[in-house]
Amino acid sequence: MIEYRRNHPLDPQEVARVFKASGINRPSDDIPRITSMLEGANLIVSAWHEDKLIGVCRALTDYCYCCYLSDLAVDRAYQRQGIGTELISQVRKATGDEVSLVLLSAPGAMDYYKRIGLTLVDNAFVKKRLK
Repeated sequence: MIEYRRNHPLDPQEVARVFKASGINRPSDDIPRITSMLEGANLIVSAWHEDKLIGVCRALTDYCYCCYLSDLAVDRAYQRQGIGTELISQVRKATGDEVSLVLLSAPGAMDYYKRIGLTLVDNAFVKKRLK
């Protein structure tokens, strides 16, 4: 059985392991940066199987208008079981129906987000990070 936890303390090393195991492109070898990423988020939902971290959804939100989903990662060994969808659902439960969920998708994940009911928009802008 998969357990979902909201704002449960996470070990940055374990988050880095999940990032690597998921295939998501994150600075997994830079633990101080992963630590800062976790400290900067104000909503984190994690997925656990037998006390093993297997998924993470990290977000920034004002809890009244907008929520930016900055990471969604599920260990490949646990993908295609609805865990990513449930992580997003847990974020939605935490933020409520008045809050828009926004994310930037990796090119390879576009179909996934469409399949789980997110809407593709063409009115977004980004200034990419330099490192």
